[in-house]
Amino acid sequence: MIKGVIFDLDGTLANSIEDIADSMNQVLEENNFPTHDYATYKTFVGRGIRTLVEKSLPLENRDAKEIEKNFDRMMQVYDENCIVKTCLYPGIKDLLDALSERGIKISVFSNKANALTQKVVKVLLADWKLEYVLGAGGDIPRKPDPKGAILISEKMGIDPSELMYIGDSGVDMATAQNSGMHAVGVLWGFRDMEELLTNGAQTILEKPMDLMSSFIR
Repeated sequence: MIKGVIFDLDGTLANSIEDIADSMNQVLEENNFPTHDYATYKTFVGRGIRTLVEKSLPLENRDAKEIEKNFDRMMQVYDENCIVKTCLYPGIKDLLDALSERGIKISVFSNKANALTQKVVKVLLADWKLEYVLGAGGDIPRKPDPKGAILISEKMGIDPSELMYIGDSGVDMATAQNSGMHAVGVLWGFRDMEELLTNGAQTILEKPMDLMSSFIR
């Protein structure tokens, strides 16, 4: 029986790609480096901003010093612009309402830096009771390491076998598998079905409310 749901944030609950891309492109433009389109950034996200910065830089400018400098600048720019265009995906409000009405506990676990995760969640998810919200940083390794997901399950008071982890990427599916949670992949985010299935998705959702008809009555 499913008693709780842990959601990924970017690409799952929130469509954040334009704010991420616009911020990184500003950093690239400041350095007179080539920029990238939104579709390309969808392939860069998922393993934290430092990795995104590295992938965004020209190959010849990916030494440690350059990555660190541009990471610091990206964190500054994105902190100022992380909720300019970012919004909940269509259907997410209805899903969160339905889960809450049925007493299903809800948490969030993201590879976005914890301070940024908290900032976005505070604005976009203020209408719902969340058990626990966790982003990357401190002694919490990035997904797909299960440490953060297991910590959240403990905070929720729910065994991993009674939790779903819902995300849009292979990293999320691996996180669910590594944590002993049911892996649910979504198709409205940043990755495709092939990546989700290859990395262990047990259920695929085409739209948010499919979760209710598939699992929760």
